[in-house]
Amino acid sequence: MSFLMILRIAIKALNRNKMRTALTMLGMIIGVAAVITMVALGTGAQTSIEAQIQSAGTNMIIVSAGNFSQGGVRQGQGNASTLVPEDAAVIAQLPGVQYVAAGSNMRGQIVAGNQNWNTQIQGTDVDLPLIRSWPVKEGAFFTPQDVNTASKVAVLGSVTRDQLFAPDADPVGQVIRISHQPFTVAGVMASKGQSGMGQDQDDVIFVPYTTVLKKLRGITNIQQITVSATSAGETSKVADSIAMLLRTRHKIQPGDPDDFMVRTMEEMASVRKEATQTMTALLASIAGVSLLVGGIGIMNIMLVSVTERTREIGVRMAVGATESDVQRQFLVEAVTLSMMGGAIGIFFGLVGSALISNFLSWPTLVSIKAIVTAAIFSAAVGIFFGYYPARKAAQLDPIEALRYE
Repeated sequence: MSFLMILRIAIKALNRNKMRTALTMLGMIIGVAAVITMVALGTGAQTSIEAQIQSAGTNMIIVSAGNFSQGGVRQGQGNASTLVPEDAAVIAQLPGVQYVAAGSNMRGQIVAGNQNWNTQIQGTDVDLPLIRSWPVKEGAFFTPQDVNTASKVAVLGSVTRDQLFAPDADPVGQVIRISHQPFTVAGVMASKGQSGMGQDQDDVIFVPYTTVLKKLRGITNIQQITVSATSAGETSKVADSIAMLLRTRHKIQPGDPDDFMVRTMEEMASVRKEATQTMTALLASIAGVSLLVGGIGIMNIMLVSVTERTREIGVRMAVGATESDVQRQFLVEAVTLSMMGGAIGIFFGLVGSALISNFLSWPTLVSIKAIVTAAIFSAAVGIFFGYYPARKAAQLDPIEALRYE
């Protein structure tokens, strides 16, 4: 018996009870749609994070204070007083280093006229816009002279500008107050959007780090140093050189832990990528349970079909059908059932991904690999769960089958 003939008989048999066929396919439809949607969510999140890391610059290196224990107290990132501005100056002299910006951050209430806003105050150096590839939209960034003299000048992020001034207003030259001290607005940064960790990068104010140290916080140490290597290929080499230099400057003995942390964007991207991959696998596994349930439903219905069609099987065997023909017949029916459900599930998975992206503004990305995998898995479910009923049908005794009422 040809495959086309077997397929025609299978479709005809499935059409005899359309409601039962539709309900059986429902498990596969839900399972495949859920898998595609969950994988699209995970892949979209991963792609979004990678794009944000790429926009920040793969050759960026973050040196943070902390990462050691003192008197039984663990000093976390940025909490120790081990980094000083001189460390940044020496790092700038290392081979392969292009830009360096010392940093010291704090939060504070900003006042402009009768408006106020609580935001992140980031003390930094003049190279930060070059390191972050972050242009100034209005006005200008502060100058090396401003850093040397600890001038009270500020550059606003776009969100902070909108909160303190009207969105169409020009705040350049206006006076704002930070910790009750007057600062002159020098410029406004272009919109940067969210970071890979979900933080709003535009909700910030940039001021010279020397101003934060001397006039806002009254300290002499910095929290971090942002470094840009001359090329992405030299990032790891430069990071190792920075670590060796700081260990020497801080007089850390061999075997003792570092009192600082050196992280590259590649490392952070790898960690976040692994996290999103784990989450994607978890979501896909949970959704895959629906496929398992759908496969069990197919087996159940095919076993019922074998029982209902026992006499039909006996007649076919009596007129010359072999066990192999009967087995192929029921196996094709099971695979057809699962593949039809898989095809409809793929459609609903694509629709669901689009709806989530449009209405919830979550990043989604449906890959061809996920669709192909879903289709193959649908066929595999049909073969796996359809084999036993098909084998059972093929092993029926023709004489007993003809006597079956």
